[in-house]
Amino acid sequence: MAGTAAAAPAENPNGDLGPDITAIMNKPAYEHAQWSVLEIDPASGRVLHSSYPDQFFMPGSTIKLITISSAWHALGPDHRFTTPVNAVGHLDGSTLTGNLALVAQGDLTMGGRTKPDGSVDFTPIDHTYADDVPGATLTPEDPLAGLDQIAHQVHDSGITTVDGDVVIDPRLFTPPPISPQPTPLIINDNVIDLLSTPTSPGQPAQLSWRPQVAPYQVTSNVQTVAAGGTTDIQVSTSPDGTAITLSGTIAADAQPTLKNSQIQDPNAFGRTALIEALGRAGVTVTAPPTGPNPANTLPASYTGDPQVAAFVSPPYRDYAKLILNVSHNLGANLALCNMAVNRGSTNCFDGFPVIHDFLTQTANVDPTQFQMADGRGDVPVDRVTPTGLNQLLAYWLRTPDADAFRTSLPILGVSGTGALYCTTDCPAKGKVFAKPGTIIGGDLLNQQIAINAQTYAGYLQADDGHLYTFFIGVNGAAAPSIQGFFDVNDDVDQIAVLLQQEACAERGAGRQHHKAVTSASKQLAGIRP
Repeated sequence: MAGTAAAAPAENPNGDLGPDITAIMNKPAYEHAQWSVLEIDPASGRVLHSSYPDQFFMPGSTIKLITISSAWHALGPDHRFTTPVNAVGHLDGSTLTGNLALVAQGDLTMGGRTKPDGSVDFTPIDHTYADDVPGATLTPEDPLAGLDQIAHQVHDSGITTVDGDVVIDPRLFTPPPISPQPTPLIINDNVIDLLSTPTSPGQPAQLSWRPQVAPYQVTSNVQTVAAGGTTDIQVSTSPDGTAITLSGTIAADAQPTLKNSQIQDPNAFGRTALIEALGRAGVTVTAPPTGPNPANTLPASYTGDPQVAAFVSPPYRDYAKLILNVSHNLGANLALCNMAVNRGSTNCFDGFPVIHDFLTQTANVDPTQFQMADGRGDVPVDRVTPTGLNQLLAYWLRTPDADAFRTSLPILGVSGTGALYCTTDCPAKGKVFAKPGTIIGGDLLNQQIAINAQTYAGYLQADDGHLYTFFIGVNGAAAPSIQGFFDVNDDVDQIAVLLQQEACAERGAGRQHHKAVTSASKQLAGIRP
C-alpha cells in the first residue's frame, strides 16, 4: 500500500463509468466542462475508475484537505491553544495599577462554539456563509463565552480593579493579505450576526444581533411583506463598521434570515468585549471601554508579569472537524498562520513550507501535484490533481488517526455540509466521507452562473466497511440560475452515491444502485427565502 500510494495510477481500461454516470456528465450544463472521476482501492492500489487523473483542476474547498492534513500533523490532533492574560504593573491588594494584556494565540473560536461536553458546535450551513448561501444558521453558544471565562478568572485571582487599561497583544503573527484575513484574536469569526424574523405584513421585522459589544449599534428598516413576497435584505455600515443598518423586505412566511457584518478592527473589538466581560464579572477598569487598542503600551516581554487568567481551547481535532465540515474559510487560512507560528515565524506564508515538508517527508506525495496560494482554495493559483488528493487520502489510512481524520469530514446525509443531501431513500447515507468544493461567479456576458469548480474528494465505504478513495470534479460548468448551481451540486453527489453503491456490489453486498437522492434544491427549498 505504501508503495502504490505514491505512484500515479494508470488509466483503467475497464473503468467504464456506466450509463447512469455518463448521462449525468452529458447534461447541457456540462457542454463545455471537464470532468474527472478517480476511484482507487487503497488496500491493493487497484484503480476502479480513472479519467484525467493527472490534470490540474480548480479545487475549491477540497484544497482544505491539504491545509488541514498538514496542520493536523504539524500541531497534533491534541494541540490546544492557550490564551493567557498577564497583569502588567503593580498589584496592591485587589487593585492592579497597570494593564491587563490578553496575548492572542490564534484560537479560532475563543470558546464561542464550545458545547457543554467540550466539543465544537457547528450547523450544516455556517453563519459565516450568511451573505452567500440561503439557510445559514447560528449555533446556540454565546460567542463571548471565552472572554467571560477569562474575566471570571481575573476576578478569582483577586483583582477587582484595574487602574489602567486592557490591551490585546496581537504580535503572534502579521495578518496576511488573503481573504478572509486571519487575525491573532478572533471573536465570533470576526463578524456581527444579524437575524431578521418576519412579523405581520406591513410591520417591521424583528431584529436580533450578536455579539452585542460597544460601540456597535444596529438599526433595522426591514419591513415584513405578504406571504410569498420578496425577501431581500441589504446591510450597510459606517466607515469603521460600528454603525450597521439593515434595509429591505422579508416575506411573512419566510424563515428567519441571517446576514452578517465584518468586524473591521478585531483588536479594538476584543479589547472592548473583554472590558465589558470584566465588568460583568465584577472587575472595574478605569480606562474608557471603547477606542483603539493601545498596542504601543505592550511590554517587550512578560517576564515577571503574573498570569492571572488563561483560556484553553478544545483540541485541534475538533477545530479540524469544524473547518472541514462547514468549509470554514477563515479557519483554513488561519491554519497557515498556526503552522507558521508553530515553526517560529510571524509570517503566515511560512506555513507553506510546512505543508511542503509534510507532503514530501511524511505523506510521500509529490507536492507538484498541487498549487496553493491560500489555505481555503479560492485564489486563481489554486489547483489539484485527482491523483494527488487520492494519494493524500490513502496516506491517512496508514496512520493511527485514520478513523479520526475520516470522521472529521462531512458525512453524506449526516453531518456538516453533507447533511443537506442523501437524507431520505438513500442507502449511501452515512457511507460517504468527503470534502466538497465550490467556486462560482456571475457570467455577466451570458447572464448566467459560471460554476468554475464543483469537486468532491474523500472516502467511499462499502457495506462491509471496506474503504475506497475518490475524487469527483467538474470545472467549467454553467447554469442559468442559482437553482442550476444546486443541480450541479446534486449531480456530483449523485455520482458519489452511484460509486458507493457500485462498491457495495463489488464487495458482494448485492445492493442495487441507488435511484433517487433527495436533492440539494429540495433540501434548501424549505429554508430559501
